[in-house]
Amino acid sequence: MPFLSYAETRPWAKAIREQVVAHKMPPWFADPAYGHFANDRSLSESEIAMLAAWVNNGAPAGEPKDAPAPREWPQGWNIGTPDAVFEMPQAFPVPAKGAVDYQYLILPTHFTADRWIQKVEVRTSSRAAVHHAVVYIREPGSKWLEDEPLGKTFSVPIAKGFTTSDLLMVYTPGNSYDQWPPGIAKRIKAGSDLVLQMHYTASGKAIEDRTRVGIVFAKEQPKQAVLSLQMSNDRFVIPPGDPNYRVQVSGTLPNDALLISLFPHMHLRGKGFEYLITGPNGHVETLLKIDHYDFQWQLNYRLREPRLIKAGTRLEWVAYFDNSPNNRNNPDPTAEVRYGEQSWEEMMIGFFDVVVDASLDKPKFFERKGTP
Repeated sequence: MPFLSYAETRPWAKAIREQVVAHKMPPWFADPAYGHFANDRSLSESEIAMLAAWVNNGAPAGEPKDAPAPREWPQGWNIGTPDAVFEMPQAFPVPAKGAVDYQYLILPTHFTADRWIQKVEVRTSSRAAVHHAVVYIREPGSKWLEDEPLGKTFSVPIAKGFTTSDLLMVYTPGNSYDQWPPGIAKRIKAGSDLVLQMHYTASGKAIEDRTRVGIVFAKEQPKQAVLSLQMSNDRFVIPPGDPNYRVQVSGTLPNDALLISLFPHMHLRGKGFEYLITGPNGHVETLLKIDHYDFQWQLNYRLREPRLIKAGTRLEWVAYFDNSPNNRNNPDPTAEVRYGEQSWEEMMIGFFDVVVDASLDKPKFFERKGTP
């Protein structure tokens, strides 16, 4: 429902109060005791009290003369007019019922020189059908999906979908675009392809989707490059009825990097997620703690200040799953749950973006000191 005017908002006043007092809206799930984030949209206790008091007093309209100037909302793309748009050549038909295998689509960029990306946005034509969309950068010479057609959607076995290619963007509910400040950008090398990984879910009505990717080029040569990394665990078995099953993955950072964002991903049994780092003295620090993961609002938590992580620092991501009947989103609390692509299966992925010198690409970043 739109909240662009008093007349549109007033009928929802009590529902707004209920959601705001319960800290369900605006959607923000980071524990305030850990970390500070540039995109923190949570309300202060005084703001919550103000909204509740407004509703308790009958939700009056106020004086028109005191109203601020009307806010101008973005029309079309949130990133402004893109410099380039990559679009699915044909719409994909999503059935009313049943499971849909992940769909892949390879879109050549035809870039004849390296291009630096300042902003990127993924726009679906049917948000109800798109669970997520991942945009990969497949560099020239990559063997990943090399035998698959260009410009046509296709599905592959789950093992064939794995790749070490860098990410340009991950679209989820609540995360539709990304941008970086001047001097920092993401590189698409000359001759690269964009590969869309589309996860569609049936919504009870047969619909079509034709997703687009818009990009804005950097206006100057950046000094730093953004790399999208991830640590994940795909070897877990969640017992039936378990209300707090723990899954973890750990590793060490190969080189120094500035951490700029954290993006946890789970499915319907996701309950909580933690990003932890261990310092040289053994001290464990919590970078992000989510106690109430919400599958409907998967957010990218952008650090207010970039955090230097030294090479060799141990990273540990921990996920908690609720496979009990108390989880109202649980497809089947009697099921034993393993890793899988569909929403009734589970995933445990901790994405994170880092900033490095612009001369480094992803393979070079993973060359550890002393390693040929």
